[in-house]
Amino acid sequence: MRQAGRYMSEYREMRANVSFLDLCADPELMAETARFAAERVHVDAAILFSDLLLILMPMGLGLEYTKGHGPKLSGCVRTAADVERIRVAVPSEELSHVFDGVRATREALPKDLPLIGFSGCPFTLASYACEGGGSKNYLHTKTLMYREPDAWHALMGKLVDSIIPYLAGQAEAGAQVLQVFDSWIGAVGPEDYATYVLPHSKRMIDGVKALHPDVPLIHFGTGSCSLLELMQQAGGDVVGIDFQTSLADGRRRLGDAQPVQGNLDPVALMADWDVLKGMVQRVLDQNAGRPGHIFNLGHGILPPTPVDNVARVSDYVHEQTAR
Repeated sequence: MRQAGRYMSEYREMRANVSFLDLCADPELMAETARFAAERVHVDAAILFSDLLLILMPMGLGLEYTKGHGPKLSGCVRTAADVERIRVAVPSEELSHVFDGVRATREALPKDLPLIGFSGCPFTLASYACEGGGSKNYLHTKTLMYREPDAWHALMGKLVDSIIPYLAGQAEAGAQVLQVFDSWIGAVGPEDYATYVLPHSKRMIDGVKALHPDVPLIHFGTGSCSLLELMQQAGGDVVGIDFQTSLADGRRRLGDAQPVQGNLDPVALMADWDVLKGMVQRVLDQNAGRPGHIFNLGHGILPPTPVDNVARVSDYVHEQTAR
């Protein structure tokens, strides 16, 4: 996850000459960014260079990135009237550059290296739309959810109707795996997830799988320890387990037949190698040799991360699991 970014000198050099959103709109630069990142850190699959929030722009929200402050959205959704003005995106017309980026990336990568396409999940995208950015308490999101549930479900429905063709289009352009990110799902408890989120996440995943049943789909959420079984119900060929959940506990709860992804703490990559190696081995030991485990971080790589540590972890996992 988040293979390219500020922790890589190649990325920083590229960004010195182009803005983040311009980079996300240039298929050739998208391809080059994904290619050098996957090559540098020795991974078994490359992930598309793009952004979760792009899909909100054709739905009627403004998006900008300011240095040091992350994404800022305008035209926020906080009332039923706001939901009414939000429209369903037509990705084939309004996000065609993303599909061009998938094709260019697929062409740039070695033929035996799979490419992962992705999207945000409806709850996380709705949270950004309501809050205008990140949040500590998701006040606007939950206010709409609790006070105007019909409007909330209408917003989630529009997001699902936009995400399904967006993910399907990435698969048709050459992505061999899809991943959906619920980055803010830890903001809700199990009861609210079951009522306000699960039906929409399930419809999204079912809709994509109906169009592309042979394309594996990974369902990942951050802060999801109390939600794993519900996320499993929502669907996905693979369930991501974040770093706040023991992999052993996650596998026990989901069952050995459920493929999983995870879950090294990204901050572990700052540690000296002896400490880092022990933490990587702990994840492998907790999996206990069971099939269906994609070793990964339990969230995205952080900007100060030493690139050599990322590559060293990849090499170590390859060595240990080759046995």
